[in-house]
Amino acid sequence: MTIALYDFELSGNCYKLRLMMSILNLPYEIAPVEFFPAREHKADWFLRLNPFGQLPVLVDDGLTLSDSGAILAYLARKYDAGGTWLPDNPALMAEILRWHAVADDITATASAARLALSFDFDFDIEKCQRGAHRIFRLMDEHLWFGEREGRQWLASAPHPTTADIACFPYVMLSEEGGISRQDYPALRRWTDRVRRIPGFIVMSGIFPAGPARSD
Repeated sequence: MTIALYDFELSGNCYKLRLMMSILNLPYEIAPVEFFPAREHKADWFLRLNPFGQLPVLVDDGLTLSDSGAILAYLARKYDAGGTWLPDNPALMAEILRWHAVADDITATASAARLALSFDFDFDIEKCQRGAHRIFRLMDEHLWFGEREGRQWLASAPHPTTADIACFPYVMLSEEGGISRQDYPALRRWTDRVRRIPGFIVMSGIFPAGPARSD
């Protein structure tokens, strides 16, 4: 059994799958896709894998999957023997999947601002930045109150879940979109906790590999 990840190294959505598979100690192979500047994700051969023309795509034992949040859920349900990353509890599962949706909103704002500034995509940068700050304020407030109640993670589980993996990359990459995290101390403390999860890997040298900072 070989898992293949169709991957662009600088994509946060691809990175979250590499991170999840590292945490789960899953072997996999990388199939590089040049998102920029070649835009291979719009090529005919790639559209046969994912007609929506979006990265990442994961192929596992003949099954082809797209959408990073859906793939995270699949990996957790199939390969997490302890059942902690996406637990069976219906209420907790719904809570975690809600954060997967928040991760999509972060992609649509913080990631879009990054694409505009770093890859010359045609997005309204100021609008994207405002949207990202709104999400970060809500996340910071949620995490701050959670810390007062003894909760360290986005979901109410006493351990990290796929909610944290889903939201982490584009929060960490937000500075590349001109979005400072300086005013969100609880959010920064949470990113430090994610970086301490066993199996954590850095993304192309962008995320610091040294000791996490406490705010």
